[in-house]
Amino acid sequence: MYGRTISFAIQGIDAQKVIIEADVKGGLAKFTIVGLPSNSVKESRDRVSAAIKNSGFRFPTHNYTVNLAPADIKKDGVALDLPTALALVSALNQMKSTDLEKYAFVGELSLDGNLRPIRGILPIAIAAWKAGLDGLVLPFENAKEAAIIDELNVYPVTSLNEAVNFLEGKIEIETYKVDKSEIFKQLHETQEDMFDVKGQFHIKRALEVAAAGAHNVLMIGPPGSGKTMLAKRIPTILPELTLEESLETTKIHSVAGFTNDKKGIVTHRPFRSPHHTISDVALIGGGSYPKPGEVSLSHNGVLFLDELPEFKKSVLEVLRQPLEDEVVTISRATQSLEFPAKFMMVASMNPCPCGYYGSNVPGHTCSCPIANIQRYRSRISGPLLDRIDIHIEVPAVKYDELSGLPTGERSEKIRERVNQSRDTQLKRFEKEWIYSNSQMNPKQIRKYCELDSESKDLLKRAMEKMGLSARAYDRILKVSRTIADLERSEDIKANHISEAVQYRSLDRKYWE
Repeated sequence: MYGRTISFAIQGIDAQKVIIEADVKGGLAKFTIVGLPSNSVKESRDRVSAAIKNSGFRFPTHNYTVNLAPADIKKDGVALDLPTALALVSALNQMKSTDLEKYAFVGELSLDGNLRPIRGILPIAIAAWKAGLDGLVLPFENAKEAAIIDELNVYPVTSLNEAVNFLEGKIEIETYKVDKSEIFKQLHETQEDMFDVKGQFHIKRALEVAAAGAHNVLMIGPPGSGKTMLAKRIPTILPELTLEESLETTKIHSVAGFTNDKKGIVTHRPFRSPHHTISDVALIGGGSYPKPGEVSLSHNGVLFLDELPEFKKSVLEVLRQPLEDEVVTISRATQSLEFPAKFMMVASMNPCPCGYYGSNVPGHTCSCPIANIQRYRSRISGPLLDRIDIHIEVPAVKYDELSGLPTGERSEKIRERVNQSRDTQLKRFEKEWIYSNSQMNPKQIRKYCELDSESKDLLKRAMEKMGLSARAYDRILKVSRTIADLERSEDIKANHISEAVQYRSLDRKYWE
């Protein structure tokens, strides 16, 4: 006796079609799953058999073989529980239905036959739609996320029994629909705003420049100066997520199990802040069955590294490839997977181990030996610093500013200028295969960052008198181009250069 169903297995952030074949024959009691199953898939034997019995179906003592095709691709997770159970019920001739291969099925079974939600439902829904199937039968809790794909019929069920009754035509299930326009109305709703940050107007300006040009940022300042508070508000001044970006971001979060059940889709730019004890695998992604790490979970958003020198050197070094290529490649013996990692890196650090070197905080005087300060700063390698365009010193906020009412612009107003600047860059680079000033290579810098004689003289004097390093030259030109874009200026002027020079704190001689 033979039964067959269709499902999908996650590979990276995409889904691979899987055919579940069930063969039942007499003989010794045996239940075998073949087709490169992971341990979680192998364990489904006990869940599936218990669920079938407790749902009122017969599960006699036979020799059961379940094949997961294609057999040369690893299968992981619990999504194959429901299609495996349906294939077995069909093979046992306890279900009369000709629609088994019209639908895709996914879902984890509990021992009583009820369904539990699974990870990675959005890439599965996209793959089911591309496969031209009539619909996707899935746990009720996953329906909102899958229904984001308008063209796909989504049928939510709560148990194995309900799925069987639906396939036999005993009950009708309406396709689940969501109003995407209503979901995206919440794009601008956030509890955080740049207006809440008291003082620090120079820092807010630097972050506006960073957001406009997609520049990575490093903030240096004493404890309590507001570095973390400022970083958390950067997503509120970045351009709004497009639908394409939202779906791509949701796929990553869905595979990792971090989607929002209420919305079903990621509507705000991600903000990830891993602790400095994180491992390189957790940051970059990986594992025997590779999963996305923090850099991919930050895709289309912000990765905030607080206390940057406290991270292990090996962890910081693995950031170099995704910062350069905007993708993470994880290779294994049987497969190679890519996870997108286009993010804005924002980092913070103290100026010294105690945190108060050069600080204006009353009652706090730095007592760190110079050797300790140099050792502390040297934990950040030159190649990593090369990928950070803006270094900005964050001073402690004065009492008068703290005790007064918030002043300054709201995030919405700042975002308008950022959007205008990004539009300018998209038009400029439409034939260059890049989207922001921060991505310019030396050839593009020469093309789009030409300076007049006054600007050249100012930059020359700044580099000589302030002791700016050679690596600061290109970064200053990139940031100057962004500042000019914010002011809607086609040419880079001396005041743009002057402002950009201020954003290279770590390149000055006294930091060496």
